[in-house]
Amino acid sequence: MTIPARTIRPSPARHGRFVAAIVIDSIGTGVFVPVSMLFFLATTSLTLVQVGVALTTAGLLALPAGPLIGGLADRYGAKPVLQAANLAQALGFAGYLVAGQTWQIVICAWLSSAGRAVSFSCYGVTVTALAAPGRRERWFGLLGSVRNLGYALGGLLSAVAVGFGTHGVWAAIVVVNALSYVTAFVLMRSVPNIRPKAGQDAAGGWGRVLRDRRYLSLVAHQLCFAISLFALNIAIPVYAVEVLGLPGWTAGAVFTLNTLMVGFGQGIVLRWLGGRTRSRALVAGHACFTAGYLLFLAADRVVALALAVGIVLLGAVSYTFGEVLCGPITSTIAAESAPDALRGRYLALNQLAVTVAGAVAPAALSGLLSSGAPTIWLTLVGVSVLGATLATMIGRVLPAARSGIGGV
Repeated sequence: MTIPARTIRPSPARHGRFVAAIVIDSIGTGVFVPVSMLFFLATTSLTLVQVGVALTTAGLLALPAGPLIGGLADRYGAKPVLQAANLAQALGFAGYLVAGQTWQIVICAWLSSAGRAVSFSCYGVTVTALAAPGRRERWFGLLGSVRNLGYALGGLLSAVAVGFGTHGVWAAIVVVNALSYVTAFVLMRSVPNIRPKAGQDAAGGWGRVLRDRRYLSLVAHQLCFAISLFALNIAIPVYAVEVLGLPGWTAGAVFTLNTLMVGFGQGIVLRWLGGRTRSRALVAGHACFTAGYLLFLAADRVVALALAVGIVLLGAVSYTFGEVLCGPITSTIAAESAPDALRGRYLALNQLAVTVAGAVAPAALSGLLSSGAPTIWLTLVGVSVLGATLATMIGRVLPAARSGIGGV
Protein backbone atom coordinates (compact mmCIF):
# COMPACT_ATOMS: atom_id res chain seq x y z
CA MET A 1 0.00 0.00 0.00
CA THR A 2 1.38 3.37 -1.04
CA ILE A 3 0.16 6.51 0.71
CA PRO A 4 1.10 10.13 -0.11
CA ALA A 5 3.12 11.96 2.48
CA ARG A 6 1.24 14.13 5.01
CA THR A 7 -2.02 12.19 4.52
CA ILE A 8 -1.12 9.05 6.45
CA ARG A 9 -3.04 8.07 9.55
CA PRO A 10 -1.47 4.74 10.48
CA SER A 11 -2.99 2.52 13.16
CA PRO A 12 -1.26 1.90 16.51
CA ALA A 13 -0.61 -1.67 15.36
CA ARG A 14 1.39 -0.40 12.39
CA HIS A 15 3.31 1.94 14.65
CA GLY A 16 4.05 -1.03 16.89
CA ARG A 17 5.25 -3.23 14.04
CA PHE A 18 7.59 -0.51 12.80
CA VAL A 19 9.06 -0.08 16.30
CA ALA A 20 9.31 -3.87 16.69
CA ALA A 21 11.24 -4.09 13.43
CA ILE A 22 13.71 -1.50 14.72
CA VAL A 23 14.07 -3.33 18.04
CA ILE A 24 14.72 -6.70 16.38
CA ASP A 25 17.18 -5.10 13.98
CA SER A 26 19.03 -3.52 16.93
CA ILE A 27 19.21 -6.71 18.98
CA GLY A 28 20.60 -8.60 16.01
CA THR A 29 23.23 -5.94 15.40
CA GLY A 30 24.07 -5.82 19.10
CA VAL A 31 24.62 -9.57 19.16
CA PHE A 32 27.14 -9.62 16.33
CA VAL A 33 29.04 -6.33 16.27
CA PRO A 34 30.90 -6.85 19.60
CA VAL A 35 32.14 -10.28 18.50
CA SER A 36 32.58 -9.82 14.74
CA MET A 37 36.38 -10.05 14.83
CA LEU A 38 36.26 -13.02 17.22
CA PHE A 39 33.75 -14.79 14.96
CA PHE A 40 35.96 -14.72 11.89
CA LEU A 41 39.07 -15.64 13.87
CA ALA A 42 37.22 -18.63 15.30
CA THR A 43 35.58 -19.84 12.09
CA THR A 44 38.25 -19.12 9.45
CA SER A 45 42.00 -19.58 9.08
CA LEU A 46 42.54 -15.86 8.46
CA THR A 47 44.78 -13.71 10.64
CA LEU A 48 43.65 -10.73 12.68
CA VAL A 49 45.15 -8.35 10.11
CA GLN A 50 43.39 -10.08 7.20
CA VAL A 51 40.02 -9.96 8.97
CA GLY A 52 40.53 -6.32 9.88
CA VAL A 53 41.43 -5.40 6.31
CA ALA A 54 38.39 -7.27 4.98
CA LEU A 55 35.95 -5.53 7.32
CA THR A 56 37.52 -2.11 6.75
CA THR A 57 37.38 -2.58 2.97
CA ALA A 58 33.73 -3.56 3.16
CA GLY A 59 32.95 -0.52 5.29
CA LEU A 60 34.64 1.84 2.84
CA LEU A 61 32.88 0.26 -0.14
CA ALA A 62 29.55 0.70 1.65
CA LEU A 63 30.00 4.46 2.12
CA PRO A 64 28.19 5.46 -1.13
CA ALA A 65 25.24 3.11 -0.51
CA GLY A 66 23.09 5.51 1.51
CA PRO A 67 23.36 8.49 -0.85
CA LEU A 68 22.87 6.30 -3.94
CA ILE A 69 19.71 4.75 -2.51
CA GLY A 70 18.29 8.07 -1.26
CA GLY A 71 16.89 8.83 -4.70
CA LEU A 72 15.09 5.47 -4.82
CA ALA A 73 13.39 6.27 -1.51
CA ASP A 74 12.15 9.55 -3.01
CA ARG A 75 10.85 7.80 -6.12
CA TYR A 76 9.44 4.55 -4.77
CA GLY A 77 8.95 5.30 -1.08
CA ALA A 78 10.98 4.32 1.98
CA LYS A 79 9.27 1.01 2.71
CA PRO A 80 10.63 -1.09 -0.21
CA VAL A 81 14.08 0.40 0.30
CA LEU A 82 14.06 -0.49 4.00
CA GLN A 83 12.85 -3.99 3.19
CA ALA A 84 15.57 -4.42 0.58
CA ALA A 85 18.11 -3.29 3.20
CA ASN A 86 16.76 -5.92 5.61
CA LEU A 87 17.14 -8.64 2.99
CA ALA A 88 20.66 -7.47 2.08
CA GLN A 89 21.71 -7.72 5.72
CA ALA A 90 20.07 -11.13 6.10
CA LEU A 91 21.90 -12.37 2.99
CA GLY A 92 25.17 -10.92 4.20
CA PHE A 93 24.96 -12.66 7.56
CA ALA A 94 23.88 -15.93 5.98
CA GLY A 95 26.99 -15.68 3.82
CA TYR A 96 29.18 -15.48 6.92
CA LEU A 97 28.37 -19.16 7.54
CA VAL A 98 30.33 -20.20 4.45
CA ALA A 99 32.81 -17.31 4.07
CA GLY A 100 36.37 -18.50 4.54
CA GLN A 101 38.42 -16.25 2.26
CA THR A 102 39.12 -12.55 2.53
CA TRP A 103 37.19 -11.67 -0.62
CA GLN A 104 34.17 -13.64 0.59
CA ILE A 105 34.13 -11.75 3.88
CA VAL A 106 34.41 -8.46 1.98
CA ILE A 107 31.33 -9.30 -0.13
CA CYS A 108 29.22 -10.47 2.81
CA ALA A 109 30.32 -7.62 5.08
CA TRP A 110 29.63 -5.15 2.27
CA LEU A 111 26.04 -6.41 2.00
CA SER A 112 25.63 -6.05 5.75
CA SER A 113 27.29 -2.63 5.98
CA ALA A 114 25.49 -1.24 2.93
CA GLY A 115 22.15 -2.49 4.22
CA ARG A 116 22.77 -0.89 7.60
CA ALA A 117 23.77 2.43 5.98
CA VAL A 118 20.63 2.39 3.83
CA SER A 119 18.43 1.62 6.84
CA PHE A 120 19.80 4.53 8.82
CA SER A 121 19.46 6.81 5.79
CA CYS A 122 15.83 5.95 5.03
CA TYR A 123 14.04 5.15 8.26
CA GLY A 124 13.72 8.86 9.06
CA VAL A 125 11.47 9.26 6.02
CA THR A 126 8.99 6.82 7.56
CA VAL A 127 9.30 8.34 11.03
CA THR A 128 8.55 11.81 9.67
CA ALA A 129 5.31 10.56 8.11
CA LEU A 130 4.24 8.31 10.99
CA ALA A 131 4.75 10.98 13.64
CA ALA A 132 2.60 14.08 13.66
CA PRO A 133 4.38 17.46 13.86
CA GLY A 134 5.12 18.14 17.49
CA ARG A 135 5.79 14.50 18.32
CA ARG A 136 8.80 13.81 16.12
CA GLU A 137 11.42 14.44 18.80
CA ARG A 138 9.69 11.84 20.95
CA TRP A 139 9.56 9.38 18.05
CA PHE A 140 13.21 9.81 17.17
CA GLY A 141 14.01 9.69 20.88
CA LEU A 142 11.97 6.51 21.31
CA LEU A 143 13.65 4.79 18.39
CA GLY A 144 17.06 5.94 19.59
CA SER A 145 16.26 4.53 23.02
CA VAL A 146 15.08 1.17 21.75
CA ARG A 147 18.09 0.91 19.46
CA ASN A 148 20.35 1.62 22.41
CA LEU A 149 18.62 -0.95 24.61
CA GLY A 150 18.59 -3.43 21.72
CA TYR A 151 22.33 -3.05 21.25
CA ALA A 152 22.85 -3.54 24.98
CA LEU A 153 20.66 -6.65 25.10
CA GLY A 154 22.34 -8.03 22.01
CA GLY A 155 25.75 -7.38 23.52
CA LEU A 156 24.72 -9.20 26.70
CA LEU A 157 23.47 -12.19 24.72
CA SER A 158 26.67 -12.31 22.68
CA ALA A 159 28.78 -12.20 25.86
CA VAL A 160 26.88 -15.21 27.20
CA ALA A 161 27.21 -17.05 23.89
CA VAL A 162 30.94 -16.37 23.56
CA GLY A 163 31.44 -17.90 26.98
CA PHE A 164 30.65 -21.30 25.43
CA GLY A 165 32.96 -20.69 22.46
CA THR A 166 31.91 -23.68 20.35
CA HIS A 167 31.56 -23.60 16.57
CA GLY A 168 27.84 -24.31 16.94
CA VAL A 169 27.40 -21.26 19.16
CA TRP A 170 29.23 -19.04 16.67
CA ALA A 171 27.01 -20.33 13.88
CA ALA A 172 23.92 -19.78 16.03
CA ILE A 173 24.86 -16.11 16.56
CA VAL A 174 25.00 -15.53 12.81
CA VAL A 175 21.81 -17.49 12.10
CA VAL A 176 19.88 -15.56 14.76
CA ASN A 177 21.18 -12.31 13.30
CA ALA A 178 20.12 -13.27 9.77
CA LEU A 179 16.68 -14.35 11.01
CA SER A 180 16.28 -11.06 12.88
CA TYR A 181 16.53 -9.16 9.60
CA VAL A 182 14.07 -11.53 7.91
CA THR A 183 11.66 -10.91 10.79
CA ALA A 184 12.13 -7.15 10.44
CA PHE A 185 11.36 -7.51 6.71
CA VAL A 186 8.09 -9.30 7.50
CA LEU A 187 7.07 -6.74 10.13
CA MET A 188 7.72 -3.91 7.69
CA ARG A 189 5.20 -5.39 5.22
CA SER A 190 2.29 -3.89 7.16
CA VAL A 191 3.89 -0.42 7.41
CA PRO A 192 2.43 1.94 4.79
CA ASN A 193 4.75 3.05 2.03
CA ILE A 194 5.03 6.84 2.25
CA ARG A 195 5.69 8.73 -0.97
CA PRO A 196 5.47 12.45 -1.81
CA LYS A 197 2.15 13.72 -3.08
CA ALA A 198 1.74 13.68 -6.84
CA GLY A 199 2.96 16.89 -8.38
CA GLN A 200 5.40 17.82 -5.63
CA ASP A 201 8.57 19.36 -6.99
CA ALA A 202 11.52 16.97 -7.06
CA ALA A 203 13.35 18.93 -9.74
CA GLY A 204 17.07 19.35 -9.32
CA GLY A 205 17.67 16.02 -7.60
CA TRP A 206 21.04 15.71 -5.92
CA GLY A 207 22.23 18.99 -7.42
CA ARG A 208 19.50 20.83 -5.54
CA VAL A 209 20.41 19.02 -2.32
CA LEU A 210 24.11 19.81 -2.59
CA ARG A 211 23.42 23.47 -3.36
CA ASP A 212 21.31 23.90 -0.22
CA ARG A 213 23.88 25.67 1.93
CA ARG A 214 21.51 25.98 4.86
CA TYR A 215 21.11 22.22 5.02
CA LEU A 216 24.84 21.67 4.52
CA SER A 217 25.43 23.59 7.75
CA LEU A 218 23.16 21.06 9.46
CA VAL A 219 25.16 18.19 7.91
CA ALA A 220 28.36 19.78 9.27
CA HIS A 221 26.72 19.91 12.70
CA GLN A 222 25.75 16.24 12.34
CA LEU A 223 29.41 15.41 11.66
CA CYS A 224 30.51 17.12 14.89
CA PHE A 225 27.80 15.32 16.86
CA ALA A 226 28.72 11.96 15.30
CA ILE A 227 32.39 12.36 16.21
CA SER A 228 31.37 12.79 19.83
CA LEU A 229 29.13 9.73 19.63
CA PHE A 230 32.00 7.50 18.50
CA ALA A 231 34.14 8.64 21.42
CA LEU A 232 32.03 6.41 23.69
CA ASN A 233 33.03 3.17 21.96
CA ILE A 234 36.56 4.05 20.94
CA ALA A 235 38.21 6.56 23.27
CA ILE A 236 36.50 6.55 26.66
CA PRO A 237 36.90 2.87 27.66
CA VAL A 238 40.52 2.69 26.46
CA TYR A 239 41.34 5.92 28.25
CA ALA A 240 39.76 4.78 31.50
CA VAL A 241 41.40 1.36 31.63
CA GLU A 242 44.67 1.69 29.71
CA VAL A 243 45.67 5.32 30.31
CA LEU A 244 44.26 5.97 33.78
CA GLY A 245 44.76 2.39 34.96
CA LEU A 246 41.25 2.16 36.42
CA PRO A 247 39.60 -1.23 37.07
CA GLY A 248 38.18 -2.94 33.99
CA TRP A 249 34.64 -2.71 35.36
CA THR A 250 34.84 1.09 34.96
CA ALA A 251 34.42 0.75 31.19
CA GLY A 252 31.39 -1.49 31.74
CA ALA A 253 29.94 1.01 34.18
CA VAL A 254 30.30 3.80 31.62
CA PHE A 255 28.40 1.78 29.01
CA THR A 256 25.73 0.84 31.55
CA LEU A 257 25.20 4.45 32.59
CA ASN A 258 24.97 5.54 28.98
CA THR A 259 22.53 2.78 28.06
CA LEU A 260 20.22 3.38 31.03
CA MET A 261 20.22 7.16 30.66
CA VAL A 262 19.51 7.07 26.93
CA GLY A 263 17.10 4.16 27.16
CA PHE A 264 14.98 5.42 30.03
CA GLY A 265 15.79 9.11 30.45
CA GLN A 266 15.52 10.51 26.95
CA GLY A 267 11.72 10.72 26.92
CA ILE A 268 11.68 12.41 30.32
CA VAL A 269 14.21 15.01 29.21
CA LEU A 270 12.32 15.74 26.00
CA ARG A 271 9.06 16.24 27.88
CA TRP A 272 10.79 18.57 30.31
CA LEU A 273 12.25 20.59 27.43
CA GLY A 274 8.92 20.93 25.62
CA GLY A 275 8.59 24.35 24.03
CA ARG A 276 12.26 25.32 24.32
CA THR A 277 14.06 26.33 21.13
CA ARG A 278 15.66 23.37 19.39
CA SER A 279 18.90 25.10 18.42
CA ARG A 280 19.46 26.29 21.99
CA ALA A 281 18.93 22.74 23.25
CA LEU A 282 21.61 21.61 20.81
CA VAL A 283 24.01 24.22 22.19
CA ALA A 284 23.27 22.91 25.69
CA GLY A 285 23.97 19.38 24.47
CA HIS A 286 27.40 20.36 23.17
CA ALA A 287 28.07 22.13 26.47
CA CYS A 288 27.38 18.80 28.20
CA PHE A 289 29.82 17.05 25.88
CA THR A 290 32.42 19.71 26.67
CA ALA A 291 31.94 19.34 30.42
CA GLY A 292 32.31 15.58 30.09
CA TYR A 293 35.56 15.86 28.14
CA LEU A 294 37.02 18.29 30.68
CA LEU A 295 36.10 15.89 33.49
CA PHE A 296 37.87 13.06 31.67
CA LEU A 297 40.92 15.29 31.38
CA ALA A 298 40.71 16.21 35.05
CA ALA A 299 40.73 12.52 36.00
CA ASP A 300 44.27 12.30 34.58
CA ARG A 301 45.42 14.72 37.28
CA VAL A 302 43.95 12.75 40.20
CA VAL A 303 46.04 10.33 42.24
CA ALA A 304 43.35 8.65 44.33
CA LEU A 305 41.88 5.71 42.42
CA ALA A 306 38.37 5.99 43.85
CA LEU A 307 38.21 9.71 43.09
CA ALA A 308 39.40 9.14 39.52
CA VAL A 309 36.68 6.52 39.01
CA GLY A 310 34.07 8.95 40.36
CA ILE A 311 35.23 11.74 38.05
CA VAL A 312 35.15 9.44 35.00
CA LEU A 313 31.63 8.29 35.83
CA LEU A 314 30.53 11.89 36.37
CA GLY A 315 32.07 12.74 33.01
CA ALA A 316 30.14 9.86 31.45
CA VAL A 317 26.89 11.25 32.89
CA SER A 318 27.58 14.71 31.45
CA TYR A 319 28.62 13.19 28.12
CA THR A 320 25.40 11.15 27.96
CA PHE A 321 23.26 14.23 28.60
CA GLY A 322 24.87 15.66 25.48
CA GLU A 323 23.80 12.58 23.53
CA VAL A 324 20.28 12.69 25.00
CA LEU A 325 19.84 16.35 24.05
CA CYS A 326 21.39 16.30 20.59
CA GLY A 327 20.25 12.95 19.18
CA PRO A 328 16.47 13.22 18.65
CA ILE A 329 16.52 16.98 18.12
CA THR A 330 19.14 16.79 15.38
CA SER A 331 17.19 14.00 13.66
CA THR A 332 13.97 16.00 13.83
CA ILE A 333 15.53 19.14 12.39
CA ALA A 334 17.13 17.10 9.60
CA ALA A 335 13.80 15.49 8.67
CA GLU A 336 11.65 18.61 8.89
CA SER A 337 14.14 20.79 7.00
CA ALA A 338 14.00 18.52 3.95
CA PRO A 339 11.30 18.99 1.28
CA ASP A 340 8.92 16.03 1.02
CA ALA A 341 9.87 15.17 -2.56
CA LEU A 342 13.60 14.99 -1.77
CA ARG A 343 13.57 13.85 1.84
CA GLY A 344 15.24 10.54 1.01
CA ARG A 345 18.21 12.30 -0.58
CA TYR A 346 18.45 14.94 2.16
CA LEU A 347 18.45 12.38 4.96
CA ALA A 348 20.90 10.18 3.08
CA LEU A 349 23.32 13.11 2.92
CA ASN A 350 22.84 13.76 6.62
CA GLN A 351 23.48 10.09 7.42
CA LEU A 352 26.61 10.16 5.26
CA ALA A 353 28.15 12.48 7.86
CA VAL A 354 27.64 9.75 10.48
CA THR A 355 29.07 7.09 8.19
CA VAL A 356 32.16 9.18 7.43
CA ALA A 357 32.67 9.87 11.13
CA GLY A 358 32.44 6.15 11.82
CA ALA A 359 35.04 5.42 9.15
CA VAL A 360 37.63 7.93 10.38
CA ALA A 361 36.95 7.84 14.12
CA PRO A 362 38.93 4.68 15.01
CA ALA A 363 42.17 5.91 13.47
CA ALA A 364 41.67 9.57 14.42
CA LEU A 365 40.66 9.03 18.04
CA SER A 366 43.24 6.33 18.72
CA GLY A 367 45.92 8.57 17.24
CA LEU A 368 44.86 11.48 19.41
CA LEU A 369 44.72 9.25 22.47
CA SER A 370 48.25 8.01 21.86
CA SER A 371 49.41 11.65 21.91
CA GLY A 372 48.21 12.15 25.48
CA ALA A 373 45.12 13.05 27.47
CA PRO A 374 45.22 16.81 26.78
CA THR A 375 45.47 16.21 23.02
CA ILE A 376 42.37 14.06 22.66
CA TRP A 377 40.08 15.75 25.17
CA LEU A 378 40.92 19.31 24.19
CA THR A 379 40.50 18.36 20.52
CA LEU A 380 37.05 16.95 21.30
CA VAL A 381 36.26 20.11 23.26
CA GLY A 382 37.08 22.00 20.07
CA VAL A 383 34.75 19.72 18.11
CA SER A 384 31.95 20.44 20.59
CA VAL A 385 32.57 24.19 20.45
CA LEU A 386 32.35 23.99 16.65
CA GLY A 387 29.16 21.95 17.01
CA ALA A 388 27.63 24.58 19.29
CA THR A 389 28.61 27.32 16.83
CA LEU A 390 26.98 25.43 13.98
CA ALA A 391 23.88 24.83 16.12
CA THR A 392 23.59 28.57 16.62
CA MET A 393 24.02 29.10 12.87
CA ILE A 394 21.29 26.63 11.88
CA GLY A 395 19.05 28.26 14.46
CA ARG A 396 19.28 31.41 12.33
CA VAL A 397 18.86 29.85 8.89
CA LEU A 398 16.56 26.81 9.33
CA PRO A 399 12.98 27.40 10.50
CA ALA A 400 12.81 23.87 11.95
CA ALA A 401 15.77 24.69 14.22
CA ARG A 402 14.04 27.85 15.45
CA SER A 403 10.91 25.91 16.41
CA GLY A 404 10.22 24.76 19.93
CA ILE A 405 10.76 21.16 20.95
CA GLY A 406 7.50 19.31 20.49
CA GLY A 407 6.47 21.78 17.81
CA VAL A 408 5.54 24.37 20.41
